Amino acid sequence: MNDQSSNSTESRFTWRRGDVAPLRVAVLLLPSFSNFGLAAVLEPLAIANWLTQRQIFEWSLLSLDGEPVQASNGLISVANDGLRADQGFDVCLVIASFDVHKHSRNLALKSWLRKQALFGAVLMGVETGTELLAAAGVLDGYEAAVHWDNLQGFQESYPRVHAKPQLYTLERQRMTCAGATTTLDMLLGWIGQSVDSDLSREIAMHLLMGHVRAPADNQLDGGLTNTGMYGSKIRRAVQLMEKALEEPLDCEAIASQVGLSRRQLERQFKHQTGLSPLKYYITLRLAKAHSLLQQTRLSVAQVAACSGFGSLEHFSRTYRARFGCPPSEDRSQLFTAPVMRQPLSKERRPAEAD
Repeated sequence: MNDQSSNSTESRFTWRRGDVAPLRVAVLLLPSFSNFGLAAVLEPLAIANWLTQRQIFEWSLLSLDGEPVQASNGLISVANDGLRADQGFDVCLVIASFDVHKHSRNLALKSWLRKQALFGAVLMGVETGTELLAAAGVLDGYEAAVHWDNLQGFQESYPRVHAKPQLYTLERQRMTCAGATTTLDMLLGWIGQSVDSDLSREIAMHLLMGHVRAPADNQLDGGLTNTGMYGSKIRRAVQLMEKALEEPLDCEAIASQVGLSRRQLERQFKHQTGLSPLKYYITLRLAKAHSLLQQTRLSVAQVAACSGFGSLEHFSRTYRARFGCPPSEDRSQLFTAPVMRQPLSKERRPAEAD
């Protein structure tokens, strides 16, 4: 798109108080989408219309075929329409959650998204809806906020997109968020940027949000705290592990780099996480393998190598022990698929009953 057309589409989304026509918003729901995400999209728009006593936004719920769509929690939403070549919207939101990988090969969907982009629509990805934008090629060269549970698979599948473990992004007609509560932050950030900053703040007040979080805020801190003499050293040890999943370090090397003896490292790791450094490290490597298996087309052998397992037999045995199935049977991110639970520090665990 040349600069002239880009400038013309930019002005299209700067709403002014005297504007009459509402902004046309398409909300595309993929099977097993997050019902929470849908509410987080629609509520700010509805409150905006209510507060201004006029229809700033009008929205249509779309599905791939125009049929009702079931959310991951079992609730069903009725779609207003399917995807058609003659449709044109000002804003297109794609909401997806589980098993999105198979839809990334949907040629009709990718063509529809590219056409909306060509016509100047603002494109927004909610949770794994961002992957569908990436699959269509409309995020090449852009930053994208990706949920921590999908980050590794996303980076492997879409190297032209700058995947970030942050809350959301607002960049040149492209908005993405990691899902859940960050959907509200993205919507309010966009309303404040392109529609009315005072209105955005007022909507946040009605939603009891207080303030909109910054896009680059981190999603997680890994469940570790910085308290105590050794807190920062254990956090550093985890960072070393996370950077060396493909070629794991031994405990002696990690202890040396963070300035602890091996015995101190093991004792403090157990205190902070309830796990030994070795078990914590294996958990991180299995988490990477789990993501790559469910979210990419890499072979089981490739996944094993990327996760630091030199032996395919050892990888399969360890994986089965953790998830109850061999890695070859865990290739789809379904709602019913095995789940990778994350280790928490003792400070973050619920108090046990006496």
